[in-house]
Amino acid sequence: MVRTTFFAHEAVAGGGSVGGPAYRGRVEFGPGTLATYLPADPPRDGSLALWGDGSGDTRVQLVLPAGRSFRRTTVDAHVLPLADALPRLLAAGDDQGPCLAAWGAAVHAGLHLIARGRLRPAASQGGLAAWRVGPLDTGDEARLRALAAALPPEAHALPISGLSRIRLHSPESLVRALWDATADLLVRTSAAGAVPGAGPFADPVALPLSGEVERWLAGLDPEQDGGAQVQLRIEARDEEFTGVLALRSAADPSLVVEAATLWTAPAAVLSRFGEQAEAQLLLGLRRGARAWPPLERALRAATPTELALTDDEVVDLLDGGAADLAGAGIEVLWARGLFADELRARASATPAPGSESGPAFPLTDLLSFRWQLTLGEERLTDDEVVALAEAKRPLVRLRGQWVRADARLLAGLRRPRAPLTAADALRAALTGEVVLDGERHEFAPPDALTGLVDRLRTPPGDDVRPPAGLTATLRPYQRTGLAWLARMTELGLGGCLADDMGLGKTLQLIALHLHRQPLGSGPTLVVCPTSLLGNWEREFARFAPAVPVRRFHGGTRHLDELAPGEVVLATYGVLRRDHTALAEVRWGLVAADEAQHVKNPLSVTARRLRRVPAAARVALTGTPVENRLTELWSILDWTTPGLLGSLETFRRTLARPVERDRDRAATERLAAAVRPFLLRRRKSDPDVAPELPRKTETDRYVPLTAEQTTLYEAVVRENLAAIRESRGVQRRGQVLKLLTELKQICNHPAQYLQQRAPLPGRSGKLAAFEELLDVILAEGESVLVFSQYVRLCRLLEARLAERGVATALLSGRTPARRREELVAGFQDGAVPVFLLSLKAGGVGLNLTRATHVIHYDRWWNPAVEDQATDRAYRIGQDRPVQVHRLIAEGTLEDRIAEVLAAKRHLAEAVVGAGEDWITELSDDELADLVRLGGR
Repeated sequence: MVRTTFFAHEAVAGGGSVGGPAYRGRVEFGPGTLATYLPADPPRDGSLALWGDGSGDTRVQLVLPAGRSFRRTTVDAHVLPLADALPRLLAAGDDQGPCLAAWGAAVHAGLHLIARGRLRPAASQGGLAAWRVGPLDTGDEARLRALAAALPPEAHALPISGLSRIRLHSPESLVRALWDATADLLVRTSAAGAVPGAGPFADPVALPLSGEVERWLAGLDPEQDGGAQVQLRIEARDEEFTGVLALRSAADPSLVVEAATLWTAPAAVLSRFGEQAEAQLLLGLRRGARAWPPLERALRAATPTELALTDDEVVDLLDGGAADLAGAGIEVLWARGLFADELRARASATPAPGSESGPAFPLTDLLSFRWQLTLGEERLTDDEVVALAEAKRPLVRLRGQWVRADARLLAGLRRPRAPLTAADALRAALTGEVVLDGERHEFAPPDALTGLVDRLRTPPGDDVRPPAGLTATLRPYQRTGLAWLARMTELGLGGCLADDMGLGKTLQLIALHLHRQPLGSGPTLVVCPTSLLGNWEREFARFAPAVPVRRFHGGTRHLDELAPGEVVLATYGVLRRDHTALAEVRWGLVAADEAQHVKNPLSVTARRLRRVPAAARVALTGTPVENRLTELWSILDWTTPGLLGSLETFRRTLARPVERDRDRAATERLAAAVRPFLLRRRKSDPDVAPELPRKTETDRYVPLTAEQTTLYEAVVRENLAAIRESRGVQRRGQVLKLLTELKQICNHPAQYLQQRAPLPGRSGKLAAFEELLDVILAEGESVLVFSQYVRLCRLLEARLAERGVATALLSGRTPARRREELVAGFQDGAVPVFLLSLKAGGVGLNLTRATHVIHYDRWWNPAVEDQATDRAYRIGQDRPVQVHRLIAEGTLEDRIAEVLAAKRHLAEAVVGAGEDWITELSDDELADLVRLGGR
């Protein structure tokens, strides 16, 4: 433990809060010692009370907390005179406790003020001569507030004496009292006599003021030197700057006399400034030189009248020197019209991209970078920009006025810039800024690009008529979607249709294909999961029967004799294997259904898809962001290449600030860039699908059985021990293993133990599931049951078969044809219970016969769960849908359910990926998450 020793001398502690004799001898204290400043009259008699360890021979009254209130308390303290405390406080650091560190910082700041000459004579409350610190400028006031805010409560727990109610000295008043005491203690030297009339203030002993000095103090305005204020007026003579010195009368502010006339002015004029006008000027300059050193050159002149200034000194005045001089009582004036309005630089590009009315916007074009500079509202010519770039000084004369050009701005103007891609320029136009050398600059888009941005920001209407050949009536929001898709594809920009599941993305894409055919756009390629091939084929046959549709799937697939208006259906698996054949066709439109399949930009599927040429690209997905923002980048970088920059740049400048730091500015920039290229409608929007019935969601908390509890605790104990001994990838794998095993135990011990039977009586979830199912089936309703584990689905299938309940089971291994048969059978009422693995059955299915959805276990991603629920809650559903989530009470499922409730806005504000965030928890945090107990 660090200890500091004070050697105290005899002193009398002033103030009404201290009683008893002053302390003599040795004082020791450590980091736990508390300190409170005790002001006095005169200020130089102030002292420091050290307390908190129960020792000390002086009783000090403070105000300390007592339960929920505060009360006066007397503590034993060592009281040190300020003369003894000052040198020790100057050496105090953080290792000696927050109180001493805070008072030490206050003493340092007070000495800085004294060194700058911020002193003035005054009378204390008792009528004694005393020095005080002042006047304070804006920076000093801010420093005072910061020091006061840093004081711990114990440091200013001093009550104001003489009041019946408890009122404390404010922290700011105690810091000011310490500054005044420091000044009154240290400035009592023979030099203090140089101030007119300040003889008593130079005496080592605080003397009572004589009547003459009291009258002098009463008329003294320290800000005005008793009679006048010094002025420094900045002028430009030819190419040089000059500061002209003058005095302004305190009695008559309209009277200003330049210093050059002080020695020749009539006596009647000088009388307005007092007999010491020249002395007032010199004293003001001397004080000003402490605040702004260039004034020292004027002091060295025999008769100071003006001061030649360099460009850098003028810039320094503009940057804060003028404010420092104002605090010292010197007013800085600028000649009228001397400086132009602030110079504003914005990045731009030329030549402008093709006209906004063009059929496509070439994102790969290169545009020449340029700077666009304005003075006020007037734009500088190219020659003026060149003149600024070639300037060798920070102040440049343009259009008859002086312009301040920041050194960094000039360096940026001189630095050659690489061309911008049209995609970079478009992103900059949408966000209003561009990043150059790690700094953000405002971006001024060219006129044609401005027109394009205006079109993109205009909300889509429903002005595009349903195309010929469409055998369906488009709802209003679907006509809006068609208009938006038509606009984006005609511009060659592409986009992501991100409607909620069940709002008819397939129908809108079919309408887009028909709309583009009269334009001779060429064939359309639809890439989708294998399970959706049949759905796409049936939807085209239903809504566009005249359109030829080809399955590019199976052993006999080919692209021979492809018709211009034909639609080709391919799976992501075929895309990976036959990307060369697909890339040989110049597609008019490529659509990626369930585009989250290419959310990993580094995957083979995503890379293959990028190599397929297309005049326009459209992504279809209800979840453009499932886990991380890089998924959104992957989708939009395919539909609109280059829009969000490179993957690494996107991660550094947008993804990380939004995901990790919740940076609001970064979120707004991302939204501005993305919003025109992503059309998102939800079922909850009143103008989208008002005919949808209501959806009710219920969390059902179920207890564990004794067997589940025993298994759960054993698995937690075993895995946490292994996790504490592992690091890096091995630790992440061990954490995921723990999570998987615990979820299986919560589902059913038979799943964890890989048993087929017995099933009844061993799982709280199974019991609750059977009770719920009995009610649903008794009402003649149908239900979808989702689990992320196929093995659990098979256990449920076996259990329901024992009870005589007919079921269907769909997993990732179900062949496409069989999948279609199962869906049709359920929709026709062949079976009331449809068991689905979440990955295989969570997308692309229309199961509106179901009026109940049961999530037997949690995927821990609300967006994925919502997609699964939307198999039943979609356009075509005319009955209310009830969603049931089974949660094992007191387990990690219970605690993560609370997290998910706060993360259901996943698609709008990104959160951690699935379960990955859990692997980053500390050992203690992980143990708290998986512990078995109450919520």
